[in-house]
Amino acid sequence: MAQRYVRVQNADGIIYYGLLQLDLNVQLLDAPPWLEGQPTNLKLAPDSYQILAPCSPSKIIAVGKNYADHAAEMGTSVPKEPLIFLKPPTCVIPSEAEIEYPAASQRVDYEGELALIIGKLATKCTPQTAQTKIWGYTIANDVTARDLQKSDGQWTRAKGFDTFCPLGPWIVRELSPGARLQTFLNDDPTPVQSACIDQMVFSPETIVAYITQVMTLLPGDIILTGTPLGVGPLHFGDRVRVEIEGIGRLENTVTASK
Repeated sequence: MAQRYVRVQNADGIIYYGLLQLDLNVQLLDAPPWLEGQPTNLKLAPDSYQILAPCSPSKIIAVGKNYADHAAEMGTSVPKEPLIFLKPPTCVIPSEAEIEYPAASQRVDYEGELALIIGKLATKCTPQTAQTKIWGYTIANDVTARDLQKSDGQWTRAKGFDTFCPLGPWIVRELSPGARLQTFLNDDPTPVQSACIDQMVFSPETIVAYITQVMTLLPGDIILTGTPLGVGPLHFGDRVRVEIEGIGRLENTVTASK
């Protein structure tokens, strides 16, 4: 099994980065792993920590319509270049946390996605140098208030509500180019989304290179690479699970906004 890099909080509220071991102990690192964090002799027992989202990004950049079949289901063609937008860091929640359904919306959708973690400062990259800036991979759910997305004509509100970016549960360094992404609702064994990540229109390195022509990426920043065919609505009480082969599963329950 690939090493799983986690971000955890202990009973005293102190946050650490670490390596999740097979026995569920966490070996602590002395810094974030993309900042050359090294293993220490300290460990947290399974009952002494809570898993958080695996990083705390300065920004989240997402890519729209990056699978041709999803673009078609949205009634549009594939963009000629990556279609990027921002989600605020305040919308990040970990696996097992609740997605809050905002009172302002009547239609909230799931969007399972592969997320990239940036490991080095990146600006004006080529696709070749961009690949060296990708430190690892995790799972994301680009939760979207679909009705507000359509009515607003731009996506900031629809994509930016608190809790609208479940992320995790951990980071892996390597991922098969043909890994399958699947999204499941409740106890239905049939996925509502299922695609291999190599079906993306724009590859991860192409996306990173494109973004760095616009803005500088910092270590720990997150890039969401787009969602495949099969987006659909969430309802109160739903449990949504996004799985990617070689990473794991990201699972969250939907509740009314507090």
